[in-house]
Amino acid sequence: MEKIIKPMSGYLAFVLSILVFFLGIYTIVLATGTPGLSWLSVILFILFIFIAKGIMIVNPNHSRVLTFFGEYVGSVKQNGLLWVNPLYRSQNISLRANNLNGQTLKVNDKMGNPIEIAAVIVWQVKDTYKAAFEVEGFHQYVQIQSEAAVRHLAVSCPYEHMEGAPDQLTLRDGGDKVNDMLEKELNERLSPAGIHVLEARISHLAYSPEIAGAMLQRQQATAIVAARSKIVEGAVGMVEMALEMLSQKQIVTLDEERKATMVSNLLVVLCGEKGAQPVLNTGSLYQ
Repeated sequence: MEKIIKPMSGYLAFVLSILVFFLGIYTIVLATGTPGLSWLSVILFILFIFIAKGIMIVNPNHSRVLTFFGEYVGSVKQNGLLWVNPLYRSQNISLRANNLNGQTLKVNDKMGNPIEIAAVIVWQVKDTYKAAFEVEGFHQYVQIQSEAAVRHLAVSCPYEHMEGAPDQLTLRDGGDKVNDMLEKELNERLSPAGIHVLEARISHLAYSPEIAGAMLQRQQATAIVAARSKIVEGAVGMVEMALEMLSQKQIVTLDEERKATMVSNLLVVLCGEKGAQPVLNTGSLYQ
């Protein structure tokens, strides 16, 4: 578990090391012909090295993980000039937010269609102990586990809605729900390394080039069918309204055959892609 420690201020140690250094030089000057002062100079220089080695600088949003002969001592998250035991070994770990722009992956979605998908992930270190000792290189761990999470998301959801499953969550229309699923899985995968995911979003999503053309035709056909259904629905309503108004106002009395002919003509006019060409009938319907 992460243990936070607060070292001594490094300013006092810095001033003390300067004083010891100049005192050592002064004793060297006075040590001519005096063996006792020579030993004192050596001791002062050793003391200077001991004090100076323990001085460290921790920048904002950085930390130091301290170990003592292989044993974890604690983590320093306090910023500024600090002093610790010179025998401690320190490892610098950044606490800043990092952006991972994942590479484009080619995978099969839930329906087996090959797609291309990529994600942008914002993460930062929360537990310095886990980041330093639980995994071998937490940057590489984040990259590999992020790729695995994106692949798992792709095979868990279809690219878009298919026939018979209109309410199914899809990668294309899922929006924030899909991003929340990805963020949740990433936090679960990266928790052993002490990493917290701040945000995860799909940055690239498309069909693979080998089927992109066929899927585009399918989408166009679906859109055409939906548009035609709307047109026919509206045309039928207009024809129904026309027949009802003619009947109510008694403008003309139509038998069943004339009604069928009128319905046919109105549907052709209303549903046709081009403007209808008028035909003048100088005879009767039965001639």
